[in-house]
Amino acid sequence: MTIKPPKSLLRKVGRAIATFDMIRHDDRILLGVSGGKDSLSLLHILQHLRSYAPVRFELGVITVDPEVEGFDPAALKPYYDEFGVPYHYRRQPIMEQARQNMDGDSFCAYCSRMKRGIMYTTCREQGYNVLALAQHLDDLAESLLLSLFHGGQLRTMKAHYVNDAGDLRIIRPLVYCREAQTADFATRAALPVVPDSCPACFSAPTQREHMKRLLAREERSNRHLFSNLLHAMKPLMDGIQEK
Repeated sequence: MTIKPPKSLLRKVGRAIATFDMIRHDDRILLGVSGGKDSLSLLHILQHLRSYAPVRFELGVITVDPEVEGFDPAALKPYYDEFGVPYHYRRQPIMEQARQNMDGDSFCAYCSRMKRGIMYTTCREQGYNVLALAQHLDDLAESLLLSLFHGGQLRTMKAHYVNDAGDLRIIRPLVYCREAQTADFATRAALPVVPDSCPACFSAPTQREHMKRLLAREERSNRHLFSNLLHAMKPLMDGIQEK
């Protein structure tokens, strides 16, 4: 069932795991899977690593359904069953709650925060000590620009950190990988990607989408853009005691 990911992806994920000490012996890892190309690619990567990595770990998956029109991850359940990994499905009307409760925040930020809380709760209830998320290098670069342009801060996502409560570690094994790599793997492997896994974001362009377009324009004239950005962001990504 597991499709072997390309060596280029495996090398980058392996390097990130080693550099940031992401996976430890007997970890129980819960992977957040939206049904998009990145999280499904990471599922295959982690499942492949389980077969040969010297570090033994367990793996489960969780999908948080924000109950938005057009998002239906139900078809993926048989897919996860074939992997033989535990699947946890949680539903919450996040979009409706955002309309009622959001104050000075973007929908994406509100949704992300709510989903994270649901995943933390599931980790605790089911005995997982690590939550794996599928953000890649492009996501980190976009977050850096958003923080600089709109927050006046030099920040991006952490590769590995401990949550505020101190009881869970959060890891991002794709931090060295480009979005184009996961997209290519998902296409070549015919992964059952759920289209428009965040319909609210697709229906209205976001600040993050603006940063994505800005970076794409810059990369056309500077092929070293993302390697330079990674070098600059490395100190911001390190250290598991802070977000």
